Amino acid sequence: MLTSEENEAITRVGPGTPMGVLMRRYWMPALLSEELPAPDCPPVRVRLLGENLVAFRDTNGRVGLVDEACPHRRASLWFGRNEECGLRCVFHGWKFDVDGRCVDLMNEPDEFDFRDKVRLKAYPTLELAGLVWTYMGPSDAQPPAPTFEWTKVPDEARHVNKTWQECNWLQGLEGGIDTSHAPILHRRIRKDTDLPGVPPDAPFVTGKPPRLEVEVTDYGYRYYGVREVRDGLYVRGYQFIMPFTQIRPGTDFGGQSLVAGHMWVPMDDENCMVYNWEYSTTGEAMADPELVARELGTGHGELDGLYRKTRNRANDYLIDRDAQRTETFTGIFGVNVQDHAVQESMGPIMDRTREYLGPADKAIIAARRLLLEGTQVVADGGEPKGIADKGQTGYGRARAGAVTVPAATDWRGPLLAEMNGH
Repeated sequence: MLTSEENEAITRVGPGTPMGVLMRRYWMPALLSEELPAPDCPPVRVRLLGENLVAFRDTNGRVGLVDEACPHRRASLWFGRNEECGLRCVFHGWKFDVDGRCVDLMNEPDEFDFRDKVRLKAYPTLELAGLVWTYMGPSDAQPPAPTFEWTKVPDEARHVNKTWQECNWLQGLEGGIDTSHAPILHRRIRKDTDLPGVPPDAPFVTGKPPRLEVEVTDYGYRYYGVREVRDGLYVRGYQFIMPFTQIRPGTDFGGQSLVAGHMWVPMDDENCMVYNWEYSTTGEAMADPELVARELGTGHGELDGLYRKTRNRANDYLIDRDAQRTETFTGIFGVNVQDHAVQESMGPIMDRTREYLGPADKAIIAARRLLLEGTQVVADGGEPKGIADKGQTGYGRARAGAVTVPAATDWRGPLLAEMNGH
């Protein structure tokens, strides 16, 4: 349970808020590269940390991420003409490059040229692993580019998509790092159904409830769900990387060694964009990326043009009560959609002063503690966890994994060998 003040501190993300200041110290996804498919293509609206922005790819292929409002009369630059290495406002023709410099003033006589005095807010960007990333913090504190393992594998060995979640970002993150819910919320009742979810004979379904262990790291923590099963112990290891990344064991399609994860990137206080990724740790091409998207409920036809779910709160996620009785625990199609349904049902921002936590919530409690500590570290002028990869102990080597061992065996050796990456 948090106090009301603590809940406010780690859920609100606008400029000047404690969590907003912390978030702005990290590189974060702003949109998919495929949303800007070619030079001079139409611009794209981006809502990020409570700010309305516009992304555009200029004539030379560079990506700009700028304030949506033109600094002249505050008209939306989303209507702008993307032409000749700049985005031109259609109201009076003021034009800006990807760095926010004003390069032309169509409605001002030459003798009154004051382009050098006009500046549009612009954030640095980089393209990596199919995403456009941005940094929104102080320029003198800009960290190195992200080095997650999934960003370094070949494109064909990785699948990335995104989904709009209609609630506060922390509700999504807390669901992702809550290992005890997975074999309940996502359970299939019948083994022979092809609906997404966890098979009823999976070891973390048939085993006892997990005992959680958390180990704090340079970037966040590793955490383990240790379950007693018929053949000994089944242990699933996850990673939490500050401030909003989870890494989990992947779904085994085609017998490949896969690792997956999510990033819950705040759009504002009451919405987040969830970036979902899965990759082959061997670098081989993924057998069928669409199977991964189908399992999540984010496959073909499941999202609209704004990445909103077609199965959503307005239509009760198209819950099928017959399927709930006979095929899946929820009757809701898609693992991510099941997550979003329960998390969005908590309201736009969950009131954590009214909850009851138990031992199964240890990872959630630890994450909240690290987030609160991170806001204080930044307020004191320090560097929070996970800003930069630190080699042997850094997030660039972090993987998830799962092992089954005899009851009397120390599971840490084989599991950590799997989780420490290459």
